[in-house]
Amino acid sequence: MPRSDLARVSPPPQLVPSRGHSSSGGQIRLNRLPHGARFPRLVYNGGVTEQASRRAIHAAQPIEWRLSGVVVLDQRLLPEREVRNTYTDYQHVARAIRQMEIRGAPAIGVAAAMGAAIGVLHSPARTLDELRAEFEIICAALAETRPTAVDLFWAISRMRRVFVEACEAAAARGAQAAILEEVRTAMVREAQLVHREKREHDEAMGRHGAALLPRSGRVMTQCNAGALATAGIGTALGVIRMAVYEGHELEVFVPETRPYLQGARLTAWELQQAGIPLKLITDNMVGHCLKTADIGAIVVGADRIAANGDTANKIGTYQMAVLAREHGVAFYVAAPISTLDLTIPSGDSIPIEERPAEEVTHVRGMRIAPDVPVSHAAFDVTPSRLITAIITERGIARAPFQESLAKLCGK
Repeated sequence: MPRSDLARVSPPPQLVPSRGHSSSGGQIRLNRLPHGARFPRLVYNGGVTEQASRRAIHAAQPIEWRLSGVVVLDQRLLPEREVRNTYTDYQHVARAIRQMEIRGAPAIGVAAAMGAAIGVLHSPARTLDELRAEFEIICAALAETRPTAVDLFWAISRMRRVFVEACEAAAARGAQAAILEEVRTAMVREAQLVHREKREHDEAMGRHGAALLPRSGRVMTQCNAGALATAGIGTALGVIRMAVYEGHELEVFVPETRPYLQGARLTAWELQQAGIPLKLITDNMVGHCLKTADIGAIVVGADRIAANGDTANKIGTYQMAVLAREHGVAFYVAAPISTLDLTIPSGDSIPIEERPAEEVTHVRGMRIAPDVPVSHAAFDVTPSRLITAIITERGIARAPFQESLAKLCGK
């Protein structure tokens, strides 16, 4: 089986490395608006150089499909080190998702798609029936990793559909070896398409959401809903980035997001790399800052959105929304359509992941708390009544969300 040839199917661009960091990693370059252009453009491979603008923002990519395999940026080690691991086994991709080497709902979806594709690509199956049986095992392993992020299940469902279609189409023609090659090719192409679409959706969300933010002033976010979480330019941070490129002068307040410190480690790092002013705060300063710091808006991401607009996001988002309502601050959610789960009526039906106690009681292997019972919910649910609007790549939804979200989904 010519695996090296299969890996070359419609390869995505190798992205521009950022200054001062590992040249092995992929980057997106997001240039300022050329004169007369309405929106900034994503530039890959240095396709448009500094002649387009003397200033550019670089957004690190958390995952890429390369000839060598699925390359994952280990976000657990940021900002101290940039380490990228290459996986050719779907079980290793599943482990990377489970252990939060890659995290963020959209990026998890990309990882699941690539995990399914790499599993099929490197399967030892010699017949279509053997490949079908193994594919069920691959999907099951990926589905067991993170229960709250609906993009995971969206991606698995999409790859299942492509697998079935490819098997049926290939079976109608050719010999057994040709059938398997066609299926593998189709899966690789689809995984790359999922990644490409995520980038495009981030840019569209940014365009829709930028006008909602103040022309100047301060905004707040939660956790990390940037490029590291989406494999594009980010959902919440993508909105902020687009606003900045349209001329908004913003300072971003970033809660640290305990216990994994996604805000302190990841969002602060992304914004610093982008040259966007920020202020890192402790989680328990959110109410104080909303009361005293003149925050103009809050924009967060989402891991799952129910049909009525109830939104599951990183733990701490709910209390932030409650405090925003108390202080009259607009509260926006930015998420792709793939994060909507219209099959569940409300947030009461969203499963909430419970993470290991050691993430609370230990820091880098050192115990910081006694051996006591721990509750460590990774997410909470914000009721839709506290949400000003939901920003998607197809437009902006407002209350009543049951109607507006269904309309955006074409239902």
